[in-house]
Amino acid sequence: MTDTGRTLLVTGGAGFIGSNFIQFWLDTFPQDTIRNLDALTYAGNLANLTDVADLPNYVFIEGNICDAATVERAMQDVDIVVHFAAESHVDRSITNPAIFLETNVLGTHQLLQSALAANVGHFHHISTDEVFGSLELDSQAQFSEDTKYDPRSPYAASKAAADHLVRAYGETFGLQYTITNCSNNYGPYHFPEKLIPLAITNAIDDQPLPLYGHGLFVRDWLYVEDHCRAIASVIEQGEKNTTYLVGGMDEEITNLDLLTLILSLMDKPDSLIKQVADRPGHDHKYSVDWSHINTTLGWSPSVTLEEGLQKTIRWYQDHQDWWRPLKEAQAEYFAKQYQVDRK
Repeated sequence: MTDTGRTLLVTGGAGFIGSNFIQFWLDTFPQDTIRNLDALTYAGNLANLTDVADLPNYVFIEGNICDAATVERAMQDVDIVVHFAAESHVDRSITNPAIFLETNVLGTHQLLQSALAANVGHFHHISTDEVFGSLELDSQAQFSEDTKYDPRSPYAASKAAADHLVRAYGETFGLQYTITNCSNNYGPYHFPEKLIPLAITNAIDDQPLPLYGHGLFVRDWLYVEDHCRAIASVIEQGEKNTTYLVGGMDEEITNLDLLTLILSLMDKPDSLIKQVADRPGHDHKYSVDWSHINTTLGWSPSVTLEEGLQKTIRWYQDHQDWWRPLKEAQAEYFAKQYQVDRK
């Protein structure tokens, strides 16, 4: 770990993972300065950052990563770029793919161009395991750094394109980069359209928990603070021009069993689970082999899924003033998307 102050440009820092990362980084490296560039779309929320908003080494810049002038100004004298900014909800990518291409592909390209022009020393790109496609439910295979890309949703395809652009800028122009492909994150400040925060907040209100299809699809779940530690490990110790997969589990769990576990931890009945029509092109299974980051950098998850869920449930129970206005503002979308009306 270095003790010299650096300037980081964090894109999408008002979103779920980005805001958790900013708080983690400033706690861990208080000598560093962070510039947070965020367009404040529906999923961006400055309330995520009240604990750091008044720090002298934190600066917020409202702007879109597709805007060249904004990005060029934000990139001046930056040592490290940490690129979170993305449209990330698969359901929304099915109904409106164009914004995913604009932000995730063209926005990433603009950041890469500006990083080259500003002689940024390290470009870290946050990606997803969804670029690898879907595993069969009975398969013992796992995604690794060598897995062939096979995206199946507009969201995954846009992130795959962004990954390829980052690597191309490394090969063609000599930009020093690292990439982390992470599994499904959960934890504090998670926008309540995603499965875990939607389930927790609905359960608090004794509302139905929507479950796509038969509920037997499998995901790897990563507690957001563990993800932040992984990113820091890669930035501080990782090999340049290298990709690291980050996952949070050793055992598989279906979406149905996940919701059942959440309800058990909240002392709520399983009858709250309501099966709804499946998502088009729903990926069956994600399973992440995170042994490379473990063996090379010594990173591993610090919590089990149950421990992480307990932390997350407590946070949503204690921060209803944060999520209730967000859900109310999106009530029409939730009712249409998940076919679940409030009782």
